[in-house]
Amino acid sequence: MRVLFDESMPLPFARDIVGHEVQTVRRLGWMGTHNGELLRRAAAAGFDAIVTMDRNMPYQQNLGAIELGIVVVRAPSNRLEALQPLAGEIAAALDMLDRGQVVQVGRSPRQRRQSGAEQR
Repeated sequence: MRVLFDESMPLPFARDIVGHEVQTVRRLGWMGTHNGELLRRAAAAGFDAIVTMDRNMPYQQNLGAIELGIVVVRAPSNRLEALQPLAGEIAAALDMLDRGQVVQVGRSPRQRRQSGAEQR
């Protein structure tokens, strides 16, 4: 699957997504491109999916009109050490992702605190 990392994803993390051809917004020179235009460019360039930490992206666009799947990563930060534990989950989500589908992986820090409190 051809995957585009948006600018919120660190460049070195692309190599951790095994089994997929990952390109980044930064490498393509698309930094600062607004979400709608970014999705249109990605689809026109033949990408199958975009990986982002922007939780609002799926709600700002008409995904039925754009031939891309979106994986929204929920992590405490976009630092490499916060994302690397999610690499397998992201790759698995991409394996099952359909065009026009939105999948969330990971959990927000608030969800982790709530989960910890529930286990007590």
